[in-house]
Order: sequence, then structure tokens, then C-alpha cells
Amino acid sequence: MHSALPTLNSALQTVAYIVAGILFILSLRGLSSQETARRGNRYGIIGMAAAVVATTLCADKVAYAPLLGALVVGAAIGAFMAARVAMTAMPELVALLHSFVGAAAVIVGYASYLDPAGHAGSRTVLLIEIFVDVFIGALTFTGSVIAFGKLRGSISGKPILLPARHMLNLALVVGSVVFGVMYVQAPEATGLVPLLVMTGLSGILGVHLVVAIGGADMPVVVSMLNSYSGWTASAAGFMLSNDLLIVVGALVGSSGAILSYIMCRAMNRSIWNVIFGGFGAAPPAGAPKPAAPVGDVKEVTLDETAEALKNAKEVVFVPGYGMAVARAQHAVQQISEILRKQGTNVRFAIHPVAGRLPGHMNVLLAEAAVPYDIVLEMDEINADFPRTDVVMVVGANDIVNPGAQTDASSPIYGMPVLEVWKAKQVVILKRSRGAGYAGVDNPLFYESNSAMLLGDAKKTMDSLLGKLRGE
Repeated sequence: MHSALPTLNSALQTVAYIVAGILFILSLRGLSSQETARRGNRYGIIGMAAAVVATTLCADKVAYAPLLGALVVGAAIGAFMAARVAMTAMPELVALLHSFVGAAAVIVGYASYLDPAGHAGSRTVLLIEIFVDVFIGALTFTGSVIAFGKLRGSISGKPILLPARHMLNLALVVGSVVFGVMYVQAPEATGLVPLLVMTGLSGILGVHLVVAIGGADMPVVVSMLNSYSGWTASAAGFMLSNDLLIVVGALVGSSGAILSYIMCRAMNRSIWNVIFGGFGAAPPAGAPKPAAPVGDVKEVTLDETAEALKNAKEVVFVPGYGMAVARAQHAVQQISEILRKQGTNVRFAIHPVAGRLPGHMNVLLAEAAVPYDIVLEMDEINADFPRTDVVMVVGANDIVNPGAQTDASSPIYGMPVLEVWKAKQVVILKRSRGAGYAGVDNPLFYESNSAMLLGDAKKTMDSLLGKLRGE
């Protein structure tokens, strides 16, 4: 009877892991579109709950009191953060959560090295698994902390480029491998010092990689860190002989890598250029300067904007990070509803890297109850701008820059952008005439069919809403 119990537990755990794995796959599929995102979230929650319960009940020895306490405290902190964090702070929160994954991987790696009794199989294989887990985990932890600081504004969004930075990266990787070999060859637990040194080198590499990346590339960085955290979890799965952790880590790691590739393609750049290019830094001496814009910036009043919207038959809103910061999405949604009720065809144009997080604008518009069917991606709507009467650019800049197509000396040349300048009239809502996050001047401001509506996005859109209501 007693001998059959472990077999039964193992079978139940396997079934639970299979169910949890399927739920995680369904969760990722659900998160691929706005209509099914809520359902995808539920699948993920149920899958994780099943995995935790199965792992706990089927373990040989469990200290239930500390485990339950950790779960309750962690759940309370998570619920508090989810309820209190503003949507504008979501990018830095995601980066911070990635750092937790990296830190957990490092801690579990050290625990497995200091107490390998529960691990079956070759000691050398286990040590290599610990090395991979700790190396990626430390890199993910420090890189995510720096990304959090950049997104929060605590650290400058400008890339910090040290002399011979690529050689420094190579030296850190080689040094980590050398100390990793020393750690694997060390008898018993005497390899702790090389492992600590390797962890430090990996942490420095994570810092150096992310500080060298400009703020305009942070959406890709967040996605890549998500991928790193997935591969860290997968490495931990091999280390702990946990099949579900391997599968989940591979799902997260591969999906994050694919998303990063898609976003890089949307910017017409390679992933290597994003990670090592130092985009946004001052150009080297002797480099050609971007062409100076020709013309004057025209301003438009609220009354003129309201009149243009009332007379338009085709209107497109282009949201950007400025809308997120001002929390103007609800006012924008109400304006779109008024226009739609009067028969205007209203749509929203989303650039793949708008905001500071993949899908940032989609989340904000969904929160404001904008119908999913009028929210279109760049490739779906670019051809429609020539027949659009009014385009309202709400807090966006680099993603509507015509210099990306016309100015070969521009840092963003070749990046696909929303071709709003082809519309009959463009109204650009900004706080000032300054450049965008990439630090590149925008010739759109000087186009003959463009005018600027200066002011805070929330206050201005609220005032515009009042004008359209006749208040």
C-alpha cells in the first residue's frame, strides 16, 4: 500500500502538469488578441494554481506553514500592486516583476548547489544546469532593475556607451565561462567562490547591456527581458527535474523572443542592433546631420479642432505615450463615441512600438472600452490615410515621423511609421514642440496640412469633448 502511494502521487502530478501546461498554452493564445485576453488571463491563473497545488501535495516533505505564509503575503502584495499601479506605470512594473524571476532563479540555483541531495543524476550535469540558471538569472535581475529605472525616469533614457563596450561585453561573457569551468571542476561545495564571481560578472553584464540601450528601444528590451526570464525558468526546471517548469519557461522564453523579433521588424532593425547599437546616443563626430525641417509650426485652437472633427467623415486617432501619461484615453473614447453617433467613421491606428511596453496602447484603449474592431494595426490602416479627413495624433511623435522614410541621415530612417501626413488634415496634440523619446526632430510638425494643439492631453481632450457636446 505504502509503495503504491508514491506512484499514485507521481501519476496525479503528471496529469496535473499536463493540464496546467495546456492551460498555459491556451493562456498565451488568449493573450494574442484583445477579445480573448480576459479568458487567457483566467486560463493562466487556473493553470498556475493547479501547478502549485499539485507540486505541494505530491512533494515528499513540505513545510506547509512557511509555504502558506509566503503564498498569502505574496498574493497580498501582488493584489495591492495590481490595484494601485497606474496604467502609465505598467511598463516599469513588468520590468520589476522580471527582476523577481531572475532573483528567484539565482537563489534557487545557490540552494541547489549547497544542498544537492534531492537531485538525481550526474553531478556535472547538475552543476552545468545551475551555472546556466544562475548566469541568465543574474543577467535578468540586474538588467530588469536598470530597465525599471529607465522606464520610471530614475535613470536617463539616453544610452550610456563606454569605450570598447563590445569588448567589455565579450570579456564579461568569457570571464563568466572561465569561472564557470572552475566552479564545475571544484570538488564538493568548494566551487562557491567561482560561482559567486560568475554571478557578479553576469550581473555587471546585465547592467552594461541595458544602460547602453536608449529609451526609444525600451519596449523591445522589456520583451527581451521577458524572454530571458522564461529561459531562466526553463533552466531551473532542468535543475529541479520539474517538467512543467521546463515547458512553461520554454513557452515564455520563445514567445518573448518572437515578440522581440516582431517589434524589431516593425522598426526595420535587427535584434542585435537594438541590444548593441546604442540607438539614441549622440552621433559620432563627422556623421551627417539630419536635414533641418523647412517651414513654420502652425497652431490650431480648440474651436477649430472641434469644427474640423464635426465636418469630417473619416477620422483616425493615433495614440502615443503622451496619452498614457496624461490618462486621456477615456476622454478620447468619449470623443470617438460622439463622432460615431453623428455618422463619422472613427478608427484608431496603433504602431507596434507605441508606448513603453508591447501592446501598451491596446491595453489603454481596451481599459477605456474602445471597441476592438475599430483599433487597427499599422499595416491595416496605412493605406487609408490618403482618404482620411482628420488625423488626431494624441501624444505620439516618433511613430508618425516622415523623416523615417525621407531622410537617410535620420537615426530612425527605414523604420516603418504611420503615414499620417498623407491625410487631408493632421492635428498633433502635444505638451510642447520638443522632440520625442528618441530625441529626433519631427518634420511632420512643419507640413502644410499639419497643425499643433498644445497642452496637456487630458485637459485638452476634456475641453474638446465639452466643445463637441456644445457645453
